[in-house]
Amino acid sequence: MRGKSKMYIRGVGMTKFGSLRKSSHLLAYEAAEEALQDAQMDFSDIDAIVCASLEWFFSDERQRHFPSILSSVFKTNKPIIRTPTGCSSGGTALWTAQQLGYDNVLVVASEKLNTCKTEAITDEFMMAAESKYEQTEGLNFPAQNALVAQEYLMKYPETTMDHLALISYKNHCNALLNPKAKFFGKPVSLEEIKKSHIVASPLRLFDCSISTDGAAACVISKDKSDIKIAGNDLCTDLMGIFERDDGTSWEAATISSKNAYKQAGVGPEDIDVAELHDAFTIVELIAYEDLGFARRGKAYQKIEDGHFTLKGKLPVNTSGGLKAKGHPVSATGLAQIYELVNQLRGKAGERQVKGAKVALAHNVGGAGGNISCTILKKMPGAA
Repeated sequence: MRGKSKMYIRGVGMTKFGSLRKSSHLLAYEAAEEALQDAQMDFSDIDAIVCASLEWFFSDERQRHFPSILSSVFKTNKPIIRTPTGCSSGGTALWTAQQLGYDNVLVVASEKLNTCKTEAITDEFMMAAESKYEQTEGLNFPAQNALVAQEYLMKYPETTMDHLALISYKNHCNALLNPKAKFFGKPVSLEEIKKSHIVASPLRLFDCSISTDGAAACVISKDKSDIKIAGNDLCTDLMGIFERDDGTSWEAATISSKNAYKQAGVGPEDIDVAELHDAFTIVELIAYEDLGFARRGKAYQKIEDGHFTLKGKLPVNTSGGLKAKGHPVSATGLAQIYELVNQLRGKAGERQVKGAKVALAHNVGGAGGNISCTILKKMPGAA
């Protein structure tokens, strides 16, 4: 049976994203400390820890027993388990934490990418996104998502690369307002995005998310708090897109969101703010349709109307998203939760969505191979 008794988010924490000097386990500690302080708790109040990290792949730390390293840093002998599901590891960790039955669980995720060479990251990512048949052909992440974009643009010719550029531009504008986002040094114009070089046709440089270091954490509890995890579901699909009937819709997203909506007693029209997994701009566009925010093949209309901008009807990726805030793989899913909790609490500063009460996070592993959807609600009477 899907789902467990509802839990609440007591506290959230997140490091700044960028090129950070701390090791992955110290980044995890920093995020966890902030989350515990926010929850007005300490490590002795925690019954178990669920962590997410693929750090031995990417960093020079070469440590395969991350939970035990965290035990040393956190000074605890409580159960610690790890959830490695690629880019959806953070979302999977949150879902897993709710299945354990403990009263108070710390969920933490951390990654170091900037100490690793681009070719090494590309090679390791390929192992999380492509089947063994595709890996031998060198089908890396940008190429795989480029094929998805090609299929979508052929199936729905009203959509153009200009619409994907608007998604990228929106997220870069939002990231400028986020003090914890990776710093680019200057604003990026829409013209720069449209003229950036091709990475894998039709995707350009600014259609692709950026690797970074970072960590995020949250404390969940059975005790009532101001933010309720109203719906949360996880779905796993076939590894290869070629194994599926349609590459322009990711079934794991439609299933997990449908179940999360049902648990929360809401629909797509009730969502006030969302953090979507924009590893590539085409992924965000497809998510609009998979999650019910737009009709199939018609998302371009809402993109043109500014529907998903900060001032639009449904602001998406107010943090800047993976595209501009940065994508530290495992930490991404919990960074989404950090942003949404702050939005619901009215603490998002210049990027605050006025009156936000219901939020959705969508975290993807691989090319739709593992997807979690989480719906958060601000409790009545919460400040």
